[in-house]
Amino acid sequence: MAKLKVLDKSPAALGYSFPPEWHPHRATWFSWPRPEGISFPDKYHSVPENLARIMREIAPRERVEINVPNGNYERIVREQLAGHGCPLKNIFFHHIKTNESWCRDHGPAFVLRKGRAGKREAAIVDWGFNAWGGKYPPYDDDDAVPTRIAEELGLPVFYPGIVMEGGAVDFNGAGTVLTTTSCLLNKNRNPKLSKKQVEQYLKDYYGQKHVAWLGEGIEGDDTDGHVDDLARFINPTTIVTAVEDDPKDENYKILKDNRRRLDLLRDQDGRPFQIVEIPMPGTVEHDGQRLPATYVNFYFINGALLVPTYRNKKADRRAIETLQGHLPEHQVIGVDCVELIWGLGAIHCLTQQQPRW
Repeated sequence: MAKLKVLDKSPAALGYSFPPEWHPHRATWFSWPRPEGISFPDKYHSVPENLARIMREIAPRERVEINVPNGNYERIVREQLAGHGCPLKNIFFHHIKTNESWCRDHGPAFVLRKGRAGKREAAIVDWGFNAWGGKYPPYDDDDAVPTRIAEELGLPVFYPGIVMEGGAVDFNGAGTVLTTTSCLLNKNRNPKLSKKQVEQYLKDYYGQKHVAWLGEGIEGDDTDGHVDDLARFINPTTIVTAVEDDPKDENYKILKDNRRRLDLLRDQDGRPFQIVEIPMPGTVEHDGQRLPATYVNFYFINGALLVPTYRNKKADRRAIETLQGHLPEHQVIGVDCVELIWGLGAIHCLTQQQPRW
């Protein structure tokens, strides 16, 4: 294994930027959950089937890379995937230990630049990870994942030295990063940083020009308001957002305020965004606990968009049809996530894209 190369300038200074999710993928990364982990109490038995269903859609279109602790886990996971009808062709395993399964937040942030002769070059940004404000220790294995992957892939690494999660940010591919004040300005992340300083880190280490801020996250979200449950880009000029029509629902005021803020946002060139509304799936609960079920936790793969669904036929269908209408070149595929959402995350939370270069 080659010696790890640490880059001491910022990605922006060296011409790197974080591509949008619809940029062509080389692979999608997962961290397989452990039965003894905290994410799926008393429900782990139902999770492998749900993961197999997601990977079954991804593997024909791009590589699937799975972090597991060791060879024994790899054997077990291979058996689970095969048992749930997921072919193992194009699925690859890495013996990288993790605490939990939320690869969006602890996984590597791949940044790209044009190198010599126009060929793209890649590097990894290894942000600090503290389990959403220190809520779920231990998290040392999760925090080490980006560097471990960089070592395996032979890629250089940037170390910003602050806490950041992949689900807290979204990108339009033209220079704008979308995030929320409730998460990135929470004192349990980077208490010594001002809003202006956080913005500078986002620009410097994701290679962006402009930061667009929303407010609060949805009910049941234990991340303090990740934007990937709230509003997402589907192209450089369009943001999809969740809306709640029931005034009695806990999310009604939150999402109404979010919708108002979206109208006021501007892109990197000072232009307003096109806003597309999709419904919420209604209240999804387990053991009396409100879960952060939302269709906005979708995930782009090569040629398709995977959308979590929640067995609300009318809302599921409306969300998928709306997204399909705005993404004619993608196949929009619903994947039941009722079991997964007990872990307080869905498809986007579990995945991390590796762009093609």
